[in-house]
Amino acid sequence: MKEFDKQLYDLLDANKIKRGEMMKNHTTFRIGGPADYFVMPESKEEIQSVLNLCKKEKVPFYIIGNGSNLLVSDEGFKGVILQIGKGMDQISLEEDGKVRAFSGAMLSRLAQVIAEHELTGFEFASGIPGSLGGAVSMNAGAYGREIKDVIVEATVVDDHNEIKVLSKDELKLSYRKSIVQTQGYVVIEALFAFKPGKKEEILQKMNELNQKRREKQPLNFPSAGSTFKRPEGYFAGKLIEDAGLRGFRVGGAAVSNKHCGFIINEENATAKDVRELIRQVDMRVYEQFGVHLEPEIRMIGQF
Repeated sequence: MKEFDKQLYDLLDANKIKRGEMMKNHTTFRIGGPADYFVMPESKEEIQSVLNLCKKEKVPFYIIGNGSNLLVSDEGFKGVILQIGKGMDQISLEEDGKVRAFSGAMLSRLAQVIAEHELTGFEFASGIPGSLGGAVSMNAGAYGREIKDVIVEATVVDDHNEIKVLSKDELKLSYRKSIVQTQGYVVIEALFAFKPGKKEEILQKMNELNQKRREKQPLNFPSAGSTFKRPEGYFAGKLIEDAGLRGFRVGGAAVSNKHCGFIINEENATAKDVRELIRQVDMRVYEQFGVHLEPEIRMIGQF
């Protein structure tokens, strides 16, 4: 890795690279061991350069934003973690109700900016604790609305390390999935379209949805958000509750007493605790109801 190390430091300023950075400091689960390299590019050119180097030298890499929806192994990640955040979070208003945002922008901030410009349609995302890149990649959604309902196009780095602009149709957005995921693309920015609205009504709706979130979700504990995808015809949380698993624990990880669809880091949980709890919950639900629960959270590193 010495040659890789030298090339990486030739590409980026030293203050944009950390060695052995603990991933628990960069995930909403507050879990995860050290990454060999934790890099913080601040432009699409820097992202392309690092991706090109990783591919050329066959060094594994993974892209993160705010670290939500992610479980990192206790052993960490053998390779490069690219965090798209600071320097890649610009938001700009365009004509006809269109808003452009870079992938490091937090959804909560983006929703606030959209509301301030008296545009409606993004209220659903105001409480999602993630950044735009991940939201586009997984077609994030809440309260019956999804990214696909408001997106126009996204600019990505494709699997050949070239910049592409993909239309909404080309993104192939479906439930918690997109071509970004299936093809290993990296989101750089996205363009959205919204309708005019009244600022007071937009902010009121955002407050109502966020109050509902606070009442129903275990926001006082670290988690990765909803742990499981919604099985067709069912609700994961209801199946888990009906299986008698409310509060069920493995080590420091627990099924939330407040919302059974969430696994929380209740007491210094390890990634191993969470992974085993996910396995046991799925097994118990399948034994009782014949339904498998597919994790919504992404797991990286050695388990």
